[in-house]
Amino acid sequence: MQSREAPRPALGAADINAASGRPSGRYHLIPDFAYPSGTRLAVNFCVAYDVMIKRVLGNEPAMERTQGEFGGRVGVWRLLELFNRHGVKATFFTPGRVCELFPRSLEAIAAAGHEIAAMPWEKRIPSDENEELDHLRKTTAAIAKAAGTRPVGFSGLHQLRFLQAEGYRYRTTLIESAAEIPYYIADDKDHVLLNLPARFPLDDAMYFHFGWMGSHPGGQRLADPEHVFSIWLSAFRAAYRARSYLRVLVHPFVSGRALRIAMLDRLIVEMKRRPGVWFPTCAEMADYCLERFPCAAK
Repeated sequence: MQSREAPRPALGAADINAASGRPSGRYHLIPDFAYPSGTRLAVNFCVAYDVMIKRVLGNEPAMERTQGEFGGRVGVWRLLELFNRHGVKATFFTPGRVCELFPRSLEAIAAAGHEIAAMPWEKRIPSDENEELDHLRKTTAAIAKAAGTRPVGFSGLHQLRFLQAEGYRYRTTLIESAAEIPYYIADDKDHVLLNLPARFPLDDAMYFHFGWMGSHPGGQRLADPEHVFSIWLSAFRAAYRARSYLRVLVHPFVSGRALRIAMLDRLIVEMKRRPGVWFPTCAEMADYCLERFPCAAK
């Protein structure tokens, strides 16, 4: 006979607020976060410029690999034109290998004033620590050569101590999103880095990528852009009301298609209609947080 757990008392608003403000050891929130005068919301437009390199290395079907080619040869240029036309500064997270494959696009991205940040060298983190550090250093050097400046942001799960040692100031990943505004993340060796939270509902691949990572028919995704526009606009309006933070992630091989570019165009127009919306790069957002709200954790 199974024993039954005793009923727990219902949590009130005060209990929830107290728990949310309590440090966990790994996550250190910014309880007094606020924007500069005149700013109500920061929107980071992020581009995962990985040209499906992980799928290529995984020897996935030709359909997957050619989509990556589309992203590097067509999609990234459409996104660049879109952001330039609207005066929106975006952050392009780029694996080191992509710097070898499409250097001209990265030169154009940097010349337009956008940020080129880092992703893992081949979109994977080696299990061997020496190889992991070597991959990070190769990525850093490749982006510094392509962009003219060293990257300060990283999308992925390299160890915090390695990121700190290589001069990175922030990290972002869909795996860890402990808050809706930027916060600090720590390891057990007192290495601390700012984390910019991301969410799967604001990732275009969740809606538009048909055949994601060799998925079976039940996992295929091919949504109507109008439906995604409605979801993302609702997310923007909610973040605007809450004065929180919004990070939108797009892929050149996904949102670089003409119909989806048109949807993003309308979304940016709607965002710009609201007063006090700030479109920084992730590095600009990170620097603001680091200067105004340094981590108090030891």
